Amino acid sequence: MASKLKKLKDLERKLTVSVPVEDYDSKYSAKLTKIKSSAKLDGFRKGNVPDDVLKQRYGDSIHYEVLNELIQESYPKELQAQDLKPASSPAIDILDEDASKPVSYSAVFEVFPEVKPKLSRWTSYEKTEITLDDADIDLAINDISERYCHWHKVERAATDKDQVIIDFEGKIDGEGFEGNESKDFKLILGSKSMIPGFEDNLMNKSAGDTFSFKTNFPEDYFKKDLANKETEFFITLHEVQEMHKASIDKELFDTLAMEGIEDEAGFRDEILKRMKGEIEQQEKSLTKESLYETLLKSNDFKVPHSTVDEQANLMRKDSLMRMGQTPETADDDLYPAEDFKENAEKRVRLDLLFSALLKKYALEVQEEDINKFIEEEASKYKDAEQFKTWIQSQPQQLDQYKMVILENLLIEKLESDLKSKVKVIKFSELANK
Repeated sequence: MASKLKKLKDLERKLTVSVPVEDYDSKYSAKLTKIKSSAKLDGFRKGNVPDDVLKQRYGDSIHYEVLNELIQESYPKELQAQDLKPASSPAIDILDEDASKPVSYSAVFEVFPEVKPKLSRWTSYEKTEITLDDADIDLAINDISERYCHWHKVERAATDKDQVIIDFEGKIDGEGFEGNESKDFKLILGSKSMIPGFEDNLMNKSAGDTFSFKTNFPEDYFKKDLANKETEFFITLHEVQEMHKASIDKELFDTLAMEGIEDEAGFRDEILKRMKGEIEQQEKSLTKESLYETLLKSNDFKVPHSTVDEQANLMRKDSLMRMGQTPETADDDLYPAEDFKENAEKRVRLDLLFSALLKKYALEVQEEDINKFIEEEASKYKDAEQFKTWIQSQPQQLDQYKMVILENLLIEKLESDLKSKVKVIKFSELANK
């Protein structure tokens, strides 16, 4: 068996394989013998049908079975012989299937690039520090009070932060569209949960009002057939409700699972503790994001188109699932895969760079690493021992833990090898992002 490799555009490769006649003949004869032992044809006893009659009846079927098996067996062997790591399934083209000569075929596929990480000391990443003051705590407490509020019906015109109960119907050029209407729909004015202009047109309206207005869907709306379209909405406003913030009391503490909190001072301390925990995670996340962006700028390499397409489709599937849909049931213009291509390519580049950096630093997860991580996770649960017993029976979750540990080890290495500059962000700025 022989093969020849040709480089095509970017990461595309063409592998031409030639399989000896002897390999073809051996498989063909074995299949013919097997058929002969059980074949029943009129005029012949079982097991005594002449080979030429069998070939006339089954020859084409045997031929293509043999071709398929030869390709299935030879392709991975030749990949290994050429030291190739394909990133996509091959497009097979049979070049010569004449059984009297070596069978030959070509396989076109993409390969993964060889990534040699470059770490530039001249480029700095941003190490984020987030500041917190009393005003931030006040805002957080106010936000909690509003999120756990009660609504009371009022007889006045609606204003900002009121909740209204409406019926609405939207029409484009006089025609309805998917999701264009709802009955007894609850909407908090100022929440920006509807398209621009919708909530503004409900301000200063009262219970019993019926009215209409026109506004446009955003240019970047996730449903392309609605993007930038002028839409007329017909509204019936049933009720206006006023917000009554939640009291800072035991009922709220229990709702928020704040065990041991008895008064407002303790509540404020607990909120501060949780905010500091959130800040720590955000600092790590933003620093890591900047570090990776810096690495991507310093390391430019091609990535397989097929892998990017696969990642984009996974991202689309995830977005659709959050809306209760699937790629099979959703319209093509709902979160089209093309919209995810840029982020998908970035994800693939990061994954390849991540793997190359792990190899560069020879990083591996040791048993003590995973045990320490599990201990930290278990401490978050009431029954830590039960959690530790359960997690040992979850291999997929353990694999995820190992990836988190590897990433943490890598971040430590990169932070020591690269230059950084501190970027200070106020907590209020972060919350508004």
